[in-house]
Amino acid sequence: MTSMKIDPASVAFDIDGVFADTMTLFLDIARDEYNVNGIKYEDITCYQLEECIDIDAGVIKAILSRIMDGDYTALLKPITGAPDVLTRLGRQHSPILFVTARPYLGPIYDWVKSVLPLDPGSIEVIATGSFEAKADVLADRDISYFVEDRLETCFPLQAAGLVPVLFKQPWNRKLHPFTEVSTWQELESLIEFK
Repeated sequence: MTSMKIDPASVAFDIDGVFADTMTLFLDIARDEYNVNGIKYEDITCYQLEECIDIDAGVIKAILSRIMDGDYTALLKPITGAPDVLTRLGRQHSPILFVTARPYLGPIYDWVKSVLPLDPGSIEVIATGSFEAKADVLADRDISYFVEDRLETCFPLQAAGLVPVLFKQPWNRKLHPFTEVSTWQELESLIEFK
């Protein structure tokens, strides 16, 4: 573990795979609505799902579209510990910034507001439409640290002078030089709360 201490005003967060347990939702929809069984969370070993799980590419695309549009009955849950740490952070500094590569906000902004017991004005969510656009958004807002689950995104963030903190997931288990956390409690220990 590193001795890094993150200023609450200088950190921002990805949503899917860091705050929102989107891959569990994906698997729930696949099972409940497409009768896809036998695939576990741990089987998702790459970010491009069609490369690592045995589900028809058309079904994968349909499920991902439904997730983006909020067109599902399964429950999107937060990653364990995320609401507590983010609420603590939001009481010390606002706005809390979330930057997602989703092409549009859709229902994810309302989901974030519903999960965090904070004033909606203390939450900012930006949809960039691409992983590459995250660095500019973060730099424009004087963010130094970004918590991300997609390993491939961490490299351009680092090249742009940002410090990525990789949130450990089955799809990012390759050798890398970044600080990583496995839980929100580990992440909390890196944040310099007052």
